[in-house]
Amino acid sequence: MMRSLYAGVSGLQNHQTRMDVIGNNIANVNTYGFKRGRVDFQDMISQQLSGAARPTEEVGGVNPKEVGLGMSVASIDTIFTQGNLQSTGVGTDLAIQGNGFFVLKNGDQTFYTRAGVFGVDSNGTLVNPANGLRVQGWMAEELNGEQVLRTSSTPGDLVIPVGQKDPPHATENVHYICNLNKNMPVIPENPTESDIAKGTWQTEVDIYDTYGNAHKLQMDFRKVPDNPNQWTVTVNVDPEAETETRIGLGTTDGVENTYTLNFDNFGTLQSVTDSAGNVSNPEGEIILQASYNVSDSNPDENGNPYRQTFNLNLGTIGSVENTITQSASKSTTKANYQDGYKLGYLDNYKIDSSGIITGVYSNGSTRTIGQIAMASFTNQGGLEKKGDNTYAESINSGMASIGEAGTMGKGSMLAGTLEMSNVDLTEQLTDMIVTQRGFESNAKTIQTGDSMLETVINLKR
Repeated sequence: MMRSLYAGVSGLQNHQTRMDVIGNNIANVNTYGFKRGRVDFQDMISQQLSGAARPTEEVGGVNPKEVGLGMSVASIDTIFTQGNLQSTGVGTDLAIQGNGFFVLKNGDQTFYTRAGVFGVDSNGTLVNPANGLRVQGWMAEELNGEQVLRTSSTPGDLVIPVGQKDPPHATENVHYICNLNKNMPVIPENPTESDIAKGTWQTEVDIYDTYGNAHKLQMDFRKVPDNPNQWTVTVNVDPEAETETRIGLGTTDGVENTYTLNFDNFGTLQSVTDSAGNVSNPEGEIILQASYNVSDSNPDENGNPYRQTFNLNLGTIGSVENTITQSASKSTTKANYQDGYKLGYLDNYKIDSSGIITGVYSNGSTRTIGQIAMASFTNQGGLEKKGDNTYAESINSGMASIGEAGTMGKGSMLAGTLEMSNVDLTEQLTDMIVTQRGFESNAKTIQTGDSMLETVINLKR
């Protein structure tokens, strides 16, 4: 009879533990990145009243007689199912779609979390603003003029230098993707201003010198009278400048500011001839070199004005994609790319699905700043909870595999989004009812056992 009392006590205690877990789940129903807990029960050791007996020739086998001594908590599991995603519109809010954790640091201590409520502190460091833990990742390094991410190295703090200067960059390359109207009229020998205007297709684009000053690159396209598939092009940087622009194939020495476009009968670019008579290569891209004077600059060692050079890419011979063509359609000649810009300041940044942080500068340029690291575990259920929505490694979780998002089974990141708690209130309230009934039933077991003991005690009265 005492066994039933102790079995009831174990039921009360462990159903209370289950209720504690359910209460914690419900309390965190609106906690970003929270993962619900689940209590698993198991029966305790049973007292054997008699053992099993094997069958004999006379009688069959006998099963053992055992009385259970109650129940215990088998495990309290953390269920890492995906939570719903909530759009916040905040650029530094991050959610993980799939497996993985953000990596946070507090000195030498490493923590992991699914809650991507991040921001920058006064030093520009990417942190969790609630506790100051620093988000880990890789800062971009400059190599041969390009930003490179070394994700094989140990991750460190991420700093977003808001307001950082981006120095001016002189234009080095200009690329034209366009069309010249086959039916453009030819300029006669003694043209009027109207004839010149009708027979000229003029384009303009801004380019930049080493100071970040803008210069107007003007190109005038005119059909050659004696050849229906040739065009003469005049190039001027700052048309009002005293010194004219020079343009040639591979050099600007000994050339003027004109070159000739040659098309085949299909309207595709065939070759280019500069003013010195040099003819372009028979295949591949056609790249001309142009130069112009930069005013208010120091002269070179020979006392000559400083001349800025850049490459003019006209596209690929024989191609109709990304190149200059000639067809009976409206002229659309326009430079679609130039790589120069003036001085700018970092005033915005974006984070993509792989965690790469790209800075957007006021001059229109973009630059890779860094990449946020992501961790995964062989057994994420073995992680220990450390509060503040964080976890830490345990001896049963395995070591963290830290790398880029989207690799080695890791999920992707969504900026401007947060992962909500995966607690289902309907399920929790149902479990609460079941737990309450289990608690009440175990309490009734104790009451009934006590009543039976009282009856036994009253036998001697």
